[in-house]
Amino acid sequence: MAVGRNIRTYFEGTWHDGDTPIMRAADHGAWLGSSVFDGARWVHGRAPDLDAHCARVNRSAKALMINPTVSTDDMVQIALEGLAAYPEDAAVYIRPMYWAIHGDASAIVPAPDETGFAISLEEIPLAPETASVTLGRTRFRRPVLEDAVVDAKAGCLYPNNARMLAEVRQRGFGNALVADAMGNVAESATANVFMVRDGAVFTPIANGTFLAGITRARHIKNMRADGMEVHETVLTFADFEKADEVFLSGNMHKVTAVTGFEDCAYQAGPVTRRVREMYWDWAASS
Repeated sequence: MAVGRNIRTYFEGTWHDGDTPIMRAADHGAWLGSSVFDGARWVHGRAPDLDAHCARVNRSAKALMINPTVSTDDMVQIALEGLAAYPEDAAVYIRPMYWAIHGDASAIVPAPDETGFAISLEEIPLAPETASVTLGRTRFRRPVLEDAVVDAKAGCLYPNNARMLAEVRQRGFGNALVADAMGNVAESATANVFMVRDGAVFTPIANGTFLAGITRARHIKNMRADGMEVHETVLTFADFEKADEVFLSGNMHKVTAVTGFEDCAYQAGPVTRRVREMYWDWAASS
């Protein structure tokens, strides 16, 4: 499924122009869902935290019992080689991925003897700074490690996110604010979430039910270096109803202002703008 344009694909040791077929019908990943991926960004001629994203896809593979076959350093270099074909001002989504090809005697457990690997590059523009989203509540929740591979960025987790989005969109919201198994706020359906109250910033503590994102960690580091008060803690829906500002943090658009949660309305305020500004200042100097 192509989201952007001008796609390039790294597969079987070389770069190809276009959305190259990479998986066969009988591959384990095709019919049993053993696939993992990660997402990084090339913007303004830079790829912030590309090494961290490449390292995480290798960790995700191991969590899903897939044997990662490309080192972090090699993956970074492969991605940079592919990006050299794009204009420096292009905004490119970088998606490395693994999938199992064979299973064991039961067919269910991925076999370690052969692993598929590819990188997909596609031009996807950043959302404008004025972009915003509204959040609604969903009955679907984030699973726990005993139920799903929540310690991996795995393709098999995303049908649950999709039904969260479909449910809230039917009620006119753009994204879902999602609970964990205990009923506390975990994240949105597509990104990590922050809220601001009386000048202090709060984000759900990483409790193993969602991936605490690389961009999330970068924002926290930037904010604390700037002297801002940041708390990783347990947050309820009632906390978000009392918030002054709310914003999402994800790799695709880095910072997205939230202008509403159910009946609550927010402004895209000064903290949200400052967090975005600090991120791009850091990216330009990294």
